[in-house]
Amino acid sequence: MGKNPIYCIAFLFIISLLIQKQDLARASAPTIIKFATLAPEGSTWLNVVNDVSEELKEKSDGKLRLKIYSGGVAGDEKDVLRKMRIKQIHCAGFTDVALGAIFNEARVFNLPFVFKAYDEIDFVRAALDERFEEGFEENGYILLGWTDVGFVYFFSNIMIDSMDALRFTKMWIWEDDPVAKALFDAIKLRPVSLPITDVITSLESGLINSIYGSPLGAVALQWFTKVKYMLDMPMAYAVGATLISKDRYNSLEPDMQKLLKSTFKKHMERLTEMTREDNKRSIEEIKKYGVEIISLDSKSVAEFDDVSKAVSASVAGTVFSADLIDSVKTNIEEYRNLR
Repeated sequence: MGKNPIYCIAFLFIISLLIQKQDLARASAPTIIKFATLAPEGSTWLNVVNDVSEELKEKSDGKLRLKIYSGGVAGDEKDVLRKMRIKQIHCAGFTDVALGAIFNEARVFNLPFVFKAYDEIDFVRAALDERFEEGFEENGYILLGWTDVGFVYFFSNIMIDSMDALRFTKMWIWEDDPVAKALFDAIKLRPVSLPITDVITSLESGLINSIYGSPLGAVALQWFTKVKYMLDMPMAYAVGATLISKDRYNSLEPDMQKLLKSTFKKHMERLTEMTREDNKRSIEEIKKYGVEIISLDSKSVAEFDDVSKAVSASVAGTVFSADLIDSVKTNIEEYRNLR
């Protein structure tokens, strides 16, 4: 018996309605950006990212949302980079080592004893921001916003009040840190290479007696409870940034791209100010704990400045391009002349 054409038409109509319903469901489903950070619950960093998430959801009418993997559940920064390459994670907050693995010029702020104040950082970063954005994009990532880790200082169990004193420390060095290696090579110091997770036990055992880090990091990781001294001259500046994979960014509609960029940029600027205040408070906490703050005399400052020049020369053309270092120093000089 032949098929009833009325049944066929009805069947096709139902199928068409189901397809339309599925298309509408897909169109109305929110776009999810999977975001990873090492920042734990309750931290300033994560609180700000939660603010970003809420604002994106509100301003996109629920069309754009973050799914946040906090506290390192997605792994360390190297793990997150790997997961971004295979599209398991789309977006993340990174610090120097991971940023350098993507685009090594981003680590130029780590140049030792070059920057003296946050205003200099802001001036140089604004001058070179387009260069950094292009560098990240050429390597497959879109820069959504910079933030601070902060100025990095030496902490130790022996008094570092001169270059000679620094040479005789048992200094920790973070694995895969070419800028710190160039510094210690320049002053003829053989540091102890350890993962960051081994620092506090190594201070306790005496394997190392000196470390470097931001005040906020030293408090968060409890390093300051294992040292006696802090040198008040910044060793370097540590940077942070939020990146999204270029593929994921390009998959968004232009209005969603604009919203994502503007929202992150605004909140990362706010986070920078908050981190600077946190670092200031951390120094006070370190002082209250009894860590002695050591100042250098003018002769020692000059010695550190000479080492800074030697390190900049040694990494020019290897770790960083010579023209990048020239641009950094030219902009610093310009800023100082404007003051």
